[in-house]
Amino acid sequence: MSNIIFFAVLGVVMYVVIRISNNKPILPSFNKESNNEQAVKYKKNNPREKVKDIELEEEPDPFKEFLSEVKEIKHHMLRYKDNTFVMYTEVEPVNYFLLSQTEQESIDVTFETWLAQTNYNVQFYLQNRYVDLSEPIKKMQETMVNAENLHQNAITFGESMVENLLIWQHNSPIFETKRYLIFSHKINTAEITADNEEELEEKIVDKAFAELHRRVNAAKNQLSKARMEVQLLTNEGIADILYHAFNRRRAVKNRFKDFGDHEMLSSYVTADQDDVHIDLVKEAIRENEEEEKQREKSA
Repeated sequence: MSNIIFFAVLGVVMYVVIRISNNKPILPSFNKESNNEQAVKYKKNNPREKVKDIELEEEPDPFKEFLSEVKEIKHHMLRYKDNTFVMYTEVEPVNYFLLSQTEQESIDVTFETWLAQTNYNVQFYLQNRYVDLSEPIKKMQETMVNAENLHQNAITFGESMVENLLIWQHNSPIFETKRYLIFSHKINTAEITADNEEELEEKIVDKAFAELHRRVNAAKNQLSKARMEVQLLTNEGIADILYHAFNRRRAVKNRFKDFGDHEMLSSYVTADQDDVHIDLVKEAIRENEEEEKQREKSA
């Protein structure tokens, strides 16, 4: 009898020690409410549960933020709503390190002279793009198709080379750097007199274009002495820069040039329509532009 009592007491002591070591109550049936309170407390403090209650913030859209201040791209200029005009030029660089010491010094002097004479805002913009081999590949394919008396082995070699170029471009893309000079100028409308809004708008655009074009010509004439060609970009060229800036990876597959070839840059549908339909569409566009101007004035 004494042995039974001894083992019973020993079992109770071991049970108590195990429950205490595991941070558990000795009598769980009496602590049901406390367990429920701990469960509720854990649920309130659980970060996973909080995620469901928190509204996700909208991710910033740099393209949307940039275009919020842009009014239009027209007359070879990007125009902001505060009448700041921007003109873009592309610069073809010179292979500086292949020139002699005298030629390098001449280029340095010419470039430094242009910088010293410039007393207005000029920005240097470098844009890295994926190299697009679609045009060279297209020319190679046209050459193989149009070539007469071309040996079959040559055709097979050309086809395999084109295939290898496509695979190489897809698996090992490389970059090329485009170099741009950006000129900006803000027009003060208080200095311009006009009889109506249409005349005022025309004078604003003419004044901005004349000033920016003068700056572009000065850079073009000066940098040409340093063997650097400066070319003024059109509206399409400005849109091309912006497209590659915000779609660097996508621009390889969805090329900006293809948009123009497929007439996707038109203001309205360019399918065959009668003159009445085209006039109605143009009138709708003018009405929308006038409504936007009235909203800007009221704002």
